Amino acid sequence: MEWVPDILGDDFEACTFPATGPDGVERAATLVRRVPGAEEGPAAAGGDAGRPRAVLFLHGWSDYFFNEELADFWTRQGFAFFALDMHNHGRSLHAGTHGGYVADLDDYDAEITAAIGIIAALHPDAEAPPTVALMGHSTGGLIAALWASRHPDVISQLILDSPWLEMHGSPAVRRAARTMVEPLARFRPEAVIRLPERGFYWRSISSAAEGEWTLDDNYRPPRAFPVRAGWLSAVLTGQARVARGLDIQVPILVLISGASANGMFWKESMRRTDAVLDVNTIALRALSLGRTVTLERIDGALHDVFLSAPRVRADAYARLARWLRAYVLDDGGTA
Repeated sequence: MEWVPDILGDDFEACTFPATGPDGVERAATLVRRVPGAEEGPAAAGGDAGRPRAVLFLHGWSDYFFNEELADFWTRQGFAFFALDMHNHGRSLHAGTHGGYVADLDDYDAEITAAIGIIAALHPDAEAPPTVALMGHSTGGLIAALWASRHPDVISQLILDSPWLEMHGSPAVRRAARTMVEPLARFRPEAVIRLPERGFYWRSISSAAEGEWTLDDNYRPPRAFPVRAGWLSAVLTGQARVARGLDIQVPILVLISGASANGMFWKESMRRTDAVLDVNTIALRALSLGRTVTLERIDGALHDVFLSAPRVRADAYARLARWLRAYVLDDGGTA
């Protein structure tokens, strides 16, 4: 496995690796890691005890990993930080492929499993494989939850940042959408579904607009990738699984904004609300994830709560740190 300097600079490295999905197709994904500085000590690399700690972050749809502040937070908590740019996203985009496209969310399983294997291989001298917390944002949160339900006893905690667990409005909207999309997805899965193009969320986070974050438009287009029938069908199928209940056994933290803002035109409230998802619907659906679910509603948060205004995301980090103190200390470690 060859690690090379990453686009984020000296503190990060990346490696691209192949993974063969359940459909037999080999796809490329890219694992990014934060490289601790010498002054940070062994704890920043995941601890120097018998069992190290790591976290693996999954981005949302039409997105990639770029939040260095998030990596620094986890490093300070004593976790080795990793992020996965899944196939057809970000660092794993290739010419001639449809950005963001997947026909079945299960197709991500192989690369997530392989990434956790790579993380474990980085600690050959540890008394036991590292414990891995899985973190996902938006569609990445849906993917993370589904993966955790199919792979019990692999991860230690599940952290979801505004996970796309349900369609906007109600389950009835999902069922209606699935009825309309499935015939097209079956016969023309790569057909583009023409939907209104809104770049409101991008506008709220990008430094090229009214946000504070430097985004690479080649990795994260302002108006997202085209919505294709097969991809939307895959998401709806995944959400239906969540609605039936996943029975995830590990502790789960769900962080969402205190409110949503929707509409066809920009409004100032989109600077301090989730302009993508219906947070009330997500809050209710989160109860279907598992036996131990903590819900944190953060006033003023954006769709990605860790890209919100400084004061708001400081609140989000404080809540996450408090939760880690409870559920990491619970299995004998330190946070």
